[in-house]
Amino acid sequence: MAYIRKFNVACSILGGYVLLLLSFLIVFEIIARKLFSYSLQGVDEIGGYVVAITGTFGFAYALIERTHTRIDIILGHVPPLPRNLLNLLAYALVTGAALFMLRYGYVALSESILFNSRSPTPLQTIMWIPQGMWFGGIFVFSVTAVALFVHLVVLQIRDPERGFRLYGPPTVEEEVEREMAEAQARKADAQDRAAAGRGEPS
Repeated sequence: MAYIRKFNVACSILGGYVLLLLSFLIVFEIIARKLFSYSLQGVDEIGGYVVAITGTFGFAYALIERTHTRIDIILGHVPPLPRNLLNLLAYALVTGAALFMLRYGYVALSESILFNSRSPTPLQTIMWIPQGMWFGGIFVFSVTAVALFVHLVVLQIRDPERGFRLYGPPTVEEEVEREMAEAQARKADAQDRAAAGRGEPS
């Protein structure tokens, strides 16, 4: 599971840089249009592809980090066995949805390759290129969902409580600890940057 987590973290960081680059491109497009009446043509189309692709990779990252929105009011008021089974059902549904998306994403990609489809826009984008990357994100999401579901099933048999700790909704304490850790990391990073700016050793 560690390798899957590392891969998803790397994909999320890369996706963040791509979105940052897209934001600079949009700013340039706005300034160029306002001041020079010039347009790059197709920035909105490229933005749509980027959001779709990074979104599918984001599904996997959110799943492995347990940041998907979950309605967990009931889980705190039921005995351990039905609680664990409900959690298992949630992962089974997510896995089923991921595989459903994978199947029909493959159909869409195959048709684009078969017919050499192009977008009806000034860019005339060869559709299998962005769709291929989009499908790659769905594939990563599906593999991640299947791996987590299988691991949860094994833990449900061997150690149900550990399974719920690892894959159940994060508690309030866990969310607070995560936010505190991130805040401390940002504070330490800011202090290091300030020290570097003054020429002090870190």
